[in-house]
Amino acid sequence: MAFDAYFLSAVLSEVREKCLGARVDKIHQPSRDTLILHLRSQTGREKLLFAANPTAPRLHLTASSPENPAEPPMFCMLLRKHLLGARLADISQPPMERAAEFTFDCTDEMGFPVQKRLVAELMGRTCNLYLLSPEGRIIDCLRRIGLDESARRAALPGLNYVAPEPVAKKPLLGLTAEDFETLLRRSGPDVLADRLMDTFGGLSPLVCREAALYAAGAVDARMEDLPGLADRLALFFTEHLNHPAPYFCALPDGTPKQFAFCPIRQYGECRRAESFWALLDSYYVVRDRKDAMRQKGQAVRKTVQNLCTRLTKKLAIQEKELAATYDRERLRQLGDILTANLHRIVKGQTVIQCEDFYDETMALIDVPLSPILSPQQNAAKFYKDYARMKNAQRELTRQMELGETELNYLKSVLEELNRAQTEAELEEIRRELQDGGYLRPDTGKKRPRTAKLPPMRFESTDGYPIYVGRNNRQNDELTFKLARKDDIWCHASKVHGSHVIISCGGTVPPDNTVTQAAQLAAYYAESGGGQNIPVDVTAVKQVKKIPNGKPGMVIYHTYKTVIANPYPDIVVDELNAEKKE
Repeated sequence: MAFDAYFLSAVLSEVREKCLGARVDKIHQPSRDTLILHLRSQTGREKLLFAANPTAPRLHLTASSPENPAEPPMFCMLLRKHLLGARLADISQPPMERAAEFTFDCTDEMGFPVQKRLVAELMGRTCNLYLLSPEGRIIDCLRRIGLDESARRAALPGLNYVAPEPVAKKPLLGLTAEDFETLLRRSGPDVLADRLMDTFGGLSPLVCREAALYAAGAVDARMEDLPGLADRLALFFTEHLNHPAPYFCALPDGTPKQFAFCPIRQYGECRRAESFWALLDSYYVVRDRKDAMRQKGQAVRKTVQNLCTRLTKKLAIQEKELAATYDRERLRQLGDILTANLHRIVKGQTVIQCEDFYDETMALIDVPLSPILSPQQNAAKFYKDYARMKNAQRELTRQMELGETELNYLKSVLEELNRAQTEAELEEIRRELQDGGYLRPDTGKKRPRTAKLPPMRFESTDGYPIYVGRNNRQNDELTFKLARKDDIWCHASKVHGSHVIISCGGTVPPDNTVTQAAQLAAYYAESGGGQNIPVDVTAVKQVKKIPNGKPGMVIYHTYKTVIANPYPDIVVDELNAEKKE
């Protein structure tokens, strides 16, 4: 990704256009590193996101509404005290720096007008947010840095704010072809992209490679006396710095993989987004949501994974034991052979040689004996072992069926955890596991009660409501309580996934609606992300719950199978709609 100083400059242009003069309406801090200012102006409302995350520092407008903690962090409370009701008066950026300064018109404790500044530094490991007083002192910051940790730039309340050291490289704005010619003739790296990175400030390696590709025809072009090189570099930077646009190349599912303020040709096909903030939203919001849910559900996921591992080992042992029972017929034969030769056995023998009348050649075989048992007891022991093996086969078969059912259920829970997008969904999965005896009930500290989540609701292009279960318990409720008998039920074939219901209202839905429901079933399945996924489609009345089965486990016999591809577009639209609500 190329969230460099010039990309940030383009983002700030969008923020200025929409937010200058707006007042701070709300302030939220959904995570340790993320802050969201809700701004209200005469033209509408905007949400300005600051992410001081060392792995993905950024700021931009956003349409997402991440979940907030029950108790706001101290830094969030401090910002509310100082900035709620303040008006955004100015936005500035130090030259060639990934930093921005937001100036707010506020009032102090006595009611006099003052200006306070919120400084966002987005430089990798040192990224931070500072709230500064009118005199430039640090009121507080997101990450406090003591004098012993950073002698150059301590970050503690009460200290004077010290700006980052200015970038000691050349700025690009306003350079002519002659300037490029002069600067590039100086000593430096032999590779053109490295020379650009070493000479000019505010650029990312991605943009430097793009400039080399445009000017010299290759991302790894070397510094040679190429005719017109300086002219093409001047043209590239003049065009894209004066008219930046949000370009990106995407993964197969449409998620941006790389983005920049100029076309990205080194990875093949390149697309243009509607805006810089929409591009960043589409990339980071989905990624951050997945990361946050992965962290919050890590303890539950680890417990379920351990249970799956334990069950898998248990089933492997039972399979070996079951294989051993298949040879039990030989035990009965040895019992018959020994019974026919009881008169030859002397108590205390450990082996007797007998003719095997089950063999066509009547070969002699050695039959092992227990010296402490009588001849009759030795024969009875073979029959007893035969009966034990027969019973073991029946019981092992039953236990393995139960184990495989339980393993399938736990794997479906893992799939639910991977799909969970909110804390409420994780809490429902946690309660499901507690009811099943897989997790201990909560004792002592009470978890905050969350409202019961409804199934996800979509609407087909023909206007039919389509409902999707979020977890196993919701699948049961959706299929057996909420759906009508004549509604259509869809589920990815032979894999874990959500139950999908087309609410028909007594009518026959068009093929297009059934196709979209099947695409949703393919998207919310274990094989999500693949292509050509078989999906079973039938009426709800054909679906039966397995007696004493785990939540979400059903059987059905009359159905048709269609081949569908996941339908991410309608999913993203619906998720955005839910967030706005």
